[in-house]
Amino acid sequence: MSNSADSPGTGTTGSAPASSPDSGDSGDSGRRGGFRPVRVLTVGVFALAGLLFFTSFNTAKGTNIRTDASLLRLSDLIEERSQKNGELDEANGALRDDVESLAEADDGSTKAQDDKLAGLEKNAGTQKLKGKAVTVTLNDAPPNATAKLPGYPEPQPDYLVIHQQDLQAVVNALWQGGAQGIKVMDQRLISTSAVRCVGNTLILQGRVYSPPYKIQAVGDPEKLQQALADSPAIQNYMVYVNVYGLGWKVTEDGTVTLPGYSGTVDLHYAKPVK
Repeated sequence: MSNSADSPGTGTTGSAPASSPDSGDSGDSGRRGGFRPVRVLTVGVFALAGLLFFTSFNTAKGTNIRTDASLLRLSDLIEERSQKNGELDEANGALRDDVESLAEADDGSTKAQDDKLAGLEKNAGTQKLKGKAVTVTLNDAPPNATAKLPGYPEPQPDYLVIHQQDLQAVVNALWQGGAQGIKVMDQRLISTSAVRCVGNTLILQGRVYSPPYKIQAVGDPEKLQQALADSPAIQNYMVYVNVYGLGWKVTEDGTVTLPGYSGTVDLHYAKPVK
């Protein structure tokens, strides 16, 4: 649309009202020179985007932050610390053997005293133990397990995993059956050992294990197996074995040698009664 106000060939500018939307210079200059919130908002959006890009770059430091593969996961840290604890236990055991060898070479004790000390060390579980053994293996049920017998409900996730009380029931039954020494996974149990589970993992003396769990005991195989069969807690566990497929296996191992406990024997959370 053209009019006299914005026609380049017209010499007068008063034909149209000043407030008319078709007016020329006066209307355009008012629109260009006025405050526009949309422009300020656009500038703010671009500034925020730039800040986000900078923060992302500074966080990534050249790594891919869109996947978990480049991040240190908690499970990786636990596994690393567990392996480190195992190495420290082995080093501590070697140093203890050296110290005991040096002490025996020149300790000034009598044979009777040495025999008494050896007996105490054997009962404490710090020395190797040789004898006939039985091994109990517990394992989680298959993740797609269903009830194998009529009258039982379909399993909850809780029904399909090994719990702390299951491991404790086996250890207690083996002690009740006269076990002279017990090894859980690759560690010897002593009087201050605590069998604890967090989720579906076993934490024993600073180290982490996943199923299947193996518990080996030195003693009379017949008495050990009878104690397992007589335990009410294990009888309850066997219901889940038969219905939902939890793992259970008992084997006689013949003559084996259990390792001595190589960790610290200092009490951290308890003190002996005086």
